[in-house]
Amino acid sequence: MKLTRRQIVMGSIGGSLGATVIGSLLLMRPEPKPSQFKSTMTTLFWVGEKPHPDNEFIGNDESYWDKDWQQRFGGFDDPQDRHNFWPRAFKPMENPFYVALPYGEFFRGLELKSSAKRIPWYIPGLSPLLKNRWIEVRRRGRSCFAQWEDVGPFSEDDFDFVFGDAKSPNNTIGVRAGLDVSPAVWDYLGMTDNEMTDWRFVDVGDVSDGPWRNVVTTSGINRYRS
Repeated sequence: MKLTRRQIVMGSIGGSLGATVIGSLLLMRPEPKPSQFKSTMTTLFWVGEKPHPDNEFIGNDESYWDKDWQQRFGGFDDPQDRHNFWPRAFKPMENPFYVALPYGEFFRGLELKSSAKRIPWYIPGLSPLLKNRWIEVRRRGRSCFAQWEDVGPFSEDDFDFVFGDAKSPNNTIGVRAGLDVSPAVWDYLGMTDNEMTDWRFVDVGDVSDGPWRNVVTTSGINRYRS
């Protein structure tokens, strides 16, 4: 079932008067069109990934937006032990089709960066602003849809690549990737090694039916405030 834009906004920010005002503003705006595809080297990451040299010792029990990410997801998203597109050991409580892109909107705690106000769909008070946003990832003619649930690889401030005209990320580490994808995305696209994919933002109304709709993430911001 496709949600209306008003249902999406009200579900994101709650039923307060402020949310009603924001929802009305969104309804006055034209529906956003899918952005242009960008090509980038793409790597694998997963909820519960332990720190190791390949990920610059950055663990993934937490995400940029959720300090309890692994707990909220339901466990370790084991890339080696799968059943269809889920970890074999449990049914995820959040969407196993997720990605990371190298921009986060917060300067520290919950303070917005000035650049966040240039995000195409920015409206004051809209929360979450980036988390749960839908992305289409394409490889060799096959498309997959996923939700934006973490920030990386290796950068939190690459606004020009994520939202601007930059064709390449500013990441200089390893294979210089500009996109991390979950095991479900990796498997659906038939990836066996790091390689180039194309990605773009899509509105929820443009998300095709598929296994990425079986469990949809709706949780909000759960960051450390200090």
